[in-house]
Amino acid sequence: MAVNRVPVLKRCRSLGLDPIYLGIDKKSNRQLNRRSRKMSEYGMQLREKQKAKFIYGVLEKPFRNYYDKAKQMKGMTGTNLMILLETRVDNVLFRMGFARTRREARQIISHKLVQVNGHPINIPSFGLSVGDVIEVRENKRDSVRFKDILETTGGRLVPAWLEVDAENFKGTVKALPTREEIDVPVDEVQIVELYSK
Repeated sequence: MAVNRVPVLKRCRSLGLDPIYLGIDKKSNRQLNRRSRKMSEYGMQLREKQKAKFIYGVLEKPFRNYYDKAKQMKGMTGTNLMILLETRVDNVLFRMGFARTRREARQIISHKLVQVNGHPINIPSFGLSVGDVIEVRENKRDSVRFKDILETTGGRLVPAWLEVDAENFKGTVKALPTREEIDVPVDEVQIVELYSK
């Protein structure tokens, strides 16, 4: 399995992204020594795509597959793409506050610590739909790791499209998110323009 090993803060700096969107509270003190050269249209489109891929932890081929799937769905392709990325089980686990970062959510899922509708899963890219119930396995709920996670993420705002029972480590997808509810600083229109060339 391919893994992106680029240091997170370094990548955030190069993309002009706030690490808080990844669930990281650290800030980088370094500044990029960029020449003030005007970025081309292609450069801006590529940057938006790289931002989306980096935030959700998706590599190029799966990201392209998400785009192709979004194109076949009804509605606007860019919005559909963001909804598909947002309803991945690793992202939903992060949004519910059961993981500090999306990378940690991927690890928790890979270790089969999560169940969807009562079935254990180990695929972080598993797509969720309305009514799906996500929960941490019962024998792992009392572990120190999950108690630490809840302490850290206690103040995090849970999106309106999710319903969370933090005490029982359980959550439900109430509805699909709208584009306004997805607080990710990505211009999906530019991604669509890049892929439609």
